[in-house]
Amino acid sequence: MDYPKLKTVIEGLLFMAGDEGLTKKQLADILELDADLAADLVYDLQRDLERERRGVQIAEVASTYRLTTHPEHAPYFERMAYTPTRSQLSQAALETLSIVAYRQPITRVAIEEIRGVKSDRAIQSLVAKDLIEEVGRAEAIGRPILYGTTKSFLDYFGLPSIKELPEPGNVDFDDELEEQTQLLFERLDGRQMTIEEIKE
Repeated sequence: MDYPKLKTVIEGLLFMAGDEGLTKKQLADILELDADLAADLVYDLQRDLERERRGVQIAEVASTYRLTTHPEHAPYFERMAYTPTRSQLSQAALETLSIVAYRQPITRVAIEEIRGVKSDRAIQSLVAKDLIEEVGRAEAIGRPILYGTTKSFLDYFGLPSIKELPEPGNVDFDDELEEQTQLLFERLDGRQMTIEEIKE
């Protein structure tokens, strides 16, 4: 069994899982391994990260493994968060914003079904930039949060109301997200927005 390869796979899986993390049972199911062996590999990877003084570490919270940053690095992360050149919208955030704009109100799960990937960080980024906000709760199990765009979104894009969003053409469902994202991007006049611009 290729343990070094399995550890790199686990590192990638934990990165993809984001804040939700993965339990040893989930890892075992994905890797098709015994749960205790999966846990041993996580602990081995945890020691590797510590020994190599890597920028991330593995934290275990409520029996869930998560990749986290080091608390002592917090000043650098704060500096990055408030640097205008680093506060631009990523492609993931722009895609997520277009989904919320065109499909609101919408839940995180529905957003992820459309994008095909986890969207927690993109959603958090958009909420922090005051472009989307919680607008209610869905009438479903767990009452998930519904997201919608904000007044700041309308102000920035120069829209009197959400009804004035440019309409996508006659495209297949698979192409719809790409076109909606492109329409929003064009609305930015080919430039990326920064926190400073949004606040003006």
